Amino acid sequence: MKKSLVLAMAMALGVTASAYAANPFSDVPAGHWAYDSVNKLAAAGIVDGYGNGTFGGDRLMTRYEMAQIVAKAMAKGANVDRLAAEFADELDSLGVRVAALEKKSDNVKITGEVRYHYQDNSGDADGYSTKLRSRIWMTGQINDDWKYTGMLENNEDLKNDVGEENVKFQRAYVNGKIGGVAVQAGRYNNKLAEGNVYDTRFDGVQLSYGKDVKLTAGYGKATPSSLVRAKSGETWYADLSGKVGSLDLGAGYYGFKDVEVKGFGATNEDDNIWAVKANYNFGQDFQLGAMYLKGDDMNTNLDDDGYVVTASYKGAKASKVGSWGLVAKYYDQGATTYADHTMNGLADDMLGFKGYSVFANYTFAKNIVGQVEYYDLKNKVTDLKAKTLWSQVVFTF
Repeated sequence: MKKSLVLAMAMALGVTASAYAANPFSDVPAGHWAYDSVNKLAAAGIVDGYGNGTFGGDRLMTRYEMAQIVAKAMAKGANVDRLAAEFADELDSLGVRVAALEKKSDNVKITGEVRYHYQDNSGDADGYSTKLRSRIWMTGQINDDWKYTGMLENNEDLKNDVGEENVKFQRAYVNGKIGGVAVQAGRYNNKLAEGNVYDTRFDGVQLSYGKDVKLTAGYGKATPSSLVRAKSGETWYADLSGKVGSLDLGAGYYGFKDVEVKGFGATNEDDNIWAVKANYNFGQDFQLGAMYLKGDDMNTNLDDDGYVVTASYKGAKASKVGSWGLVAKYYDQGATTYADHTMNGLADDMLGFKGYSVFANYTFAKNIVGQVEYYDLKNKVTDLKAKTLWSQVVFTF
C-alpha cells in the first residue's frame, strides 16, 4: 500500500492511533513511518495483513484486495468517496452500494462534441459553406433536486481565413423542481413545435407539470438567426401533450412580440402562432406525423398558415455501431408560421416556403455518426428555388 494512501485512510477514520493496542505486524516496527497509521487501521479492522503476521507494505495489492479495504473503511464511516467511485465494480461484486458516492465524487462532468459539415446550395441560391463546430458541455449537481448545465461553442469557417472564429458561452441554465413542477431557467435551447416554429437558444424560464398529460409554459427572449425577419421582443409559449395508445397528440401557442418582416414594412408587429399535431407510432421503428400551424397576418398579406407531414424510420444512435435511420418531410408553411426553423435548408431566408426534405444517418463507429440531408424548397412569395445538400460527421466524447 502506498505511503500517501495509508496516511489518508488513517486520517479519514478521524481517531488517533494511541487508543489501540500494539501494532500486530512484524514488518512494521516501532519508528517506521507507517507505524501509527497501520496500527490504527489494524485496530479498526480495516486491514488484516497476511497469515504469516506481516503487513506486506511493499507488495503490490490487487484491485479486489483494495476494494475490500475500501468497503471496510466505508462501514466505519470513513470519507473515501473517490476511492469508492474508482473501485465501484469491485465493490459491487462485494455487494456494496456506491451509486450515491459516485454521484457525489463525480459532481462535475465534462463532455464534448465536434461536428464537421459541408453545405452545397444550388438553384437560385448557389454557393457552399463548410465549418467545424466544437462544443464543450459542463454539468454539475447542485443538490439532489437541482443541476447546472453550461456549454462553450466555437465555430471555425473553413471557407475563409479572416479570423472570425470565436468561443461563446451559448448555454448556461439550471434544472430543478419546486414541488411537482419541473423548472428550467437561463440560456437553453428551445425547440418549439418540433422545430417547425423555433429551434435555437432562448433566454428565459420554463415550467413543466405532468407526465402522461404534460403542460409546458415559458417566457423570455428569442434570438432567431433568420435573414428575412427579426424578433427582438418578449416571447412566451405553452405546449400541451399527451398519449392515447400509439397516438401522440399535442397543441401549442407561441407568441412573439415586436416582429419585423424585412421588405414588407412590418415593424413592431406581434406574431401569435398556433400549432396542433398528431404522431402515430407503428411499433418502435416507424412513425408518421402531421402538424398544422396558423400565424398572424401582421399586415403583410403574406400566407399565414401551413402544415408539415413527417415519416421517420429508426434512427442512428451514437452508442450503437451500425444503427441507422431515415426521415422524410413535406412542408407548406406561410411566412408567419415560423421564427427560426430547425432545418439546415434555406427556409429562414424565405418569406414562406414549400417543398420536401429527406435525411439519412448512420453510426460508423461508437460516438461517430454521419448524416446526409437533402432539401428542395420554393419561396411562396417569389419564384426563388433552392436545393440544399447538407452533410455532417459528428464526434462525441
